[in-house]
Amino acid sequence: MNEWLRKKKVHDFFQQKGSVQLERTLSGFDLILLGVGAIVGTGIFILPGTVAAVHAGPAIVFSFIIAAIVCAFAGLCYSEFASAVPVTGSAYSYSYVIFGEVFAWLVGWVLILEYGLAVASVATGWSSYLMSLLEGFQLHIPTALSGPFNPAEGTYINLPAIAIIMAVAFLLTLGVRESTRINTIMVFIKVGVIVLFLVVGIFYVKPDNWQPFMPYGVSGVLSGAALVFFAFLGFDSVSNAAEEVKNPKRNLPIGIIGSLFICTLLYVSVSLVLTGIAPYTQLNVSDPVSFVIALVGQDWISGLIALGAVVGMMTVILVMSYGGSRLLYALSRDGLLPKSMSSIHPKYKTPIKNTLIFAVAVSLCAGFVPLAKLAELVNMGTLIAFSIVSIGVIFLRNNKSIQPGGFKVPFYPVLPIVSFLLCVFLMSQLAYYTWIACVIWLLFGLAIYIIYGRKHSIMND
Repeated sequence: MNEWLRKKKVHDFFQQKGSVQLERTLSGFDLILLGVGAIVGTGIFILPGTVAAVHAGPAIVFSFIIAAIVCAFAGLCYSEFASAVPVTGSAYSYSYVIFGEVFAWLVGWVLILEYGLAVASVATGWSSYLMSLLEGFQLHIPTALSGPFNPAEGTYINLPAIAIIMAVAFLLTLGVRESTRINTIMVFIKVGVIVLFLVVGIFYVKPDNWQPFMPYGVSGVLSGAALVFFAFLGFDSVSNAAEEVKNPKRNLPIGIIGSLFICTLLYVSVSLVLTGIAPYTQLNVSDPVSFVIALVGQDWISGLIALGAVVGMMTVILVMSYGGSRLLYALSRDGLLPKSMSSIHPKYKTPIKNTLIFAVAVSLCAGFVPLAKLAELVNMGTLIAFSIVSIGVIFLRNNKSIQPGGFKVPFYPVLPIVSFLLCVFLMSQLAYYTWIACVIWLLFGLAIYIIYGRKHSIMND
């Protein structure tokens, strides 16, 4: 049993026999854009309307702020870990240093689920927005090719969802620098569309629509916070870039906290304008941002917003696919998955094999499987990682193998403990079937570790 709890030291990650290191090319600004690319997607184009209409009313701004505070606490903990343990693998690698191998494997196994389902879910939403955009040009994708396998509704495969996942995977194989350049362009496009909505929409705001401001009470605001938490998923994927960052001790905290701050500002601003243009009771639609702009007669902006949504979701797919492929690289490099998955292409300096394996597996889910209920597992996987990282900071401070210096969580140890408790509270709000599915996934992962990972781990050397 002792071998299950064996821990790695930070220098072990860089001195592994036969290990090839990733190329350091990313700046703090690149990381902020990666974070914004991962976070701003369905959360800003869909969630504000439905959550305002059903749960929080105009007070959805408080829901976003509460969710942002939870994420900010976790983000500060991630920043300290990323600064002290600047290696790829995110919470998986941190757990390996602090808690031991079996805990690290299970955290990594849960994160694979998070990244995979997030990519599949967003790709499915991207497919819907794309078809809506194409219909504006009188172009139509056959029904049989536009949804998951459901013969009763005439759908057999979601071809656009598969296509976007594979296209993003191909882009990622060309190199992280090339991928971040494309991500930068797409982030500026979608943020530009959001700013356009705010600039135009503010002239149509009627303060009377903000009354009553909190129609569902405090409980509505809190339930809304649990739902809009999904809107902030993705910032942790920034820490997966640790081995490809110049000066990680400085730039990783900048990327994590900077992207969270920008996204919170955008979410709150959009929510205020959205609920100010139309009564919150009218916002329970699939495209609330386009809906309210169309209400005030600005149809041309409505079309641009649809384009912004398509571009915005592409960046989420890109960054979450990047995080998933780097996590598989870390697991493989440590021997817990087959070594071939950690091979680096000599020209592009990227782990091409595992990038394509991840893309194929996820595209099959997006193409054939309805993901409505499974999507909640994304929240569960993220919250497990957040809670592990939050409480792990306390153990990190007592770890003598960690070099001093770098970013430190303020108000230690209160803030990490509060962050851990908040994550556990949000997990308790998830449905029982989500817990059951998560336990099944963890048991499956434990079986893989016992059969394969424990025997092939590099810690056996």
